[in-house]
Amino acid sequence: MTQMSMIEAIRDAMDVCMTRDPNVLTFGEDVGYFGGVFRCTAGLQEKHGLHRCFDTPISEGGIIGIAIGMAANGLRPVAEIQFADYIYPAYDQIASEAARLRYRSNGDFSAPLTIRTPVGGGIFGGTTHSQSPEALFTHIAGLKTIIPSNPYDAKGMLISAIESDDPVLFLEPKRLYNGPFDGDHESPSVSWKGHPLGEVPEGHYTVPLGQARQIREGRQITMIAYGTMVWVAEAVADAMGLDADIIDLRSLVPLDLGAIEASVKKTGRCVILHEATRTSGFGAELSAQVQERCFYHLEAPIQRVTGWDTPYPHAQEWAYFPGPKRVRAAVELALKAA
Repeated sequence: MTQMSMIEAIRDAMDVCMTRDPNVLTFGEDVGYFGGVFRCTAGLQEKHGLHRCFDTPISEGGIIGIAIGMAANGLRPVAEIQFADYIYPAYDQIASEAARLRYRSNGDFSAPLTIRTPVGGGIFGGTTHSQSPEALFTHIAGLKTIIPSNPYDAKGMLISAIESDDPVLFLEPKRLYNGPFDGDHESPSVSWKGHPLGEVPEGHYTVPLGQARQIREGRQITMIAYGTMVWVAEAVADAMGLDADIIDLRSLVPLDLGAIEASVKKTGRCVILHEATRTSGFGAELSAQVQERCFYHLEAPIQRVTGWDTPYPHAQEWAYFPGPKRVRAAVELALKAA
């Protein structure tokens, strides 16, 4: 076991897969010689060569279009979109081509393609470098959508994604990239100091896609989160002394409904956390699923804590971010309800 940041774990996952399988390659804007804007591909070109780790033009539609063609012809490309904010020009390629290829060809072709991209705020990236568009992709049949919260899961799930025979969107919370941080930006009474440095096995291992992880077990309330918000949920639970079930979804599609249902039926109270905007965010789908499956077990209305329905503001980043103060208020509301 080696202690790694999420960046190091992601890089190691690609290195492992490229070493094991000559059909695995990675490309995108600045991923080659420079090693990526966040250094996730640093050293891969030097080790694996110019033809397996290379730079592309600034054309997200072109990057994904090329990757789909490669995947349909037997390669396993790992395409990087430099920021999730830039992925929209490639949306048609992802939704209309990659996700539907197996269905449209009656199984004659598949798209074993992994799309990596950083999401979320926390680095003062402003409006065009801080978005969390995951809900737009969970609507697409045939596409898996993954968001890890720690280095162990990041490496194991990325290897699973690369080895999958279907397309996977692998979203990386950039706030967790570089190890420990202090997020106590809004309330001296609740710190959300995360520790995303973690012990990561060397070599090859996988974490199943579609399987949530129970961070802690409790009977008082269920907190459902993914990505950066997992750390916020833990911090609030610690600060409030909650006997909380905390579920790290890890995978949005496929979704581990069994884990969610079992937890909410046990606790009777549910708070859902995500950084993306509220309206039509993935929390709305989670809330509907909990309502359908757990209605007679609920002791209080389901609470959602999310980003605001505005662009991500540069100057007021921590007013936008759904931090401990807002999470704590939602928990208190759920616990007070009869």
